[in-house]
Amino acid sequence: MTTIVSVRKNGKVVIGGDGQVSLGNTVLKGNARKVRKLNNGNIIVGFAGSTADAFTLLDIFEEQVKSCNGNFEKSVIAFSKLWRTDKILRRLEAMIIVADKSKSFLISGSGDVVTQDNDLLAIGSGGNYAYSAAKALLENTDLDAEEIVKKSLDIASDICVFTNKQFTIESIAI
Repeated sequence: MTTIVSVRKNGKVVIGGDGQVSLGNTVLKGNARKVRKLNNGNIIVGFAGSTADAFTLLDIFEEQVKSCNGNFEKSVIAFSKLWRTDKILRRLEAMIIVADKSKSFLISGSGDVVTQDNDLLAIGSGGNYAYSAAKALLENTDLDAEEIVKKSLDIASDICVFTNKQFTIESIAI
């Protein structure tokens, strides 16, 4: 239960997320970092779902990047196959957005590997709110990618009770 949003615009890819960790209707932590850089800062990852599951998946994705010699697209496909086919991993409940200089992907345990035509992705309980806000801002303003991510997370946090205003935002120049 969180909000992660990714925007690619004008030479930059940005992923942002809130910091709330919830257990049922209780907030356990307000400043978790659900967006991180991997591969010497060349890849950004944002995750939503069970925290322990997400950290496990992040470690495995990072291993796939290394085993594919940094080939981003190949590592995404290899990671997705492993997540979907491994008896233990396929039970993990999380979703991940990954991005490098060239592409952004949404990856799920059900085998989804999705990239959007408009270079906009969002996941988590507030994902649809952030996606809608970011889409409107992307199409109707001259804001840069980072401002769109900030504003869309802010809007999602006003609507989704599982999203707070403690944002982590990472970017890569493309």
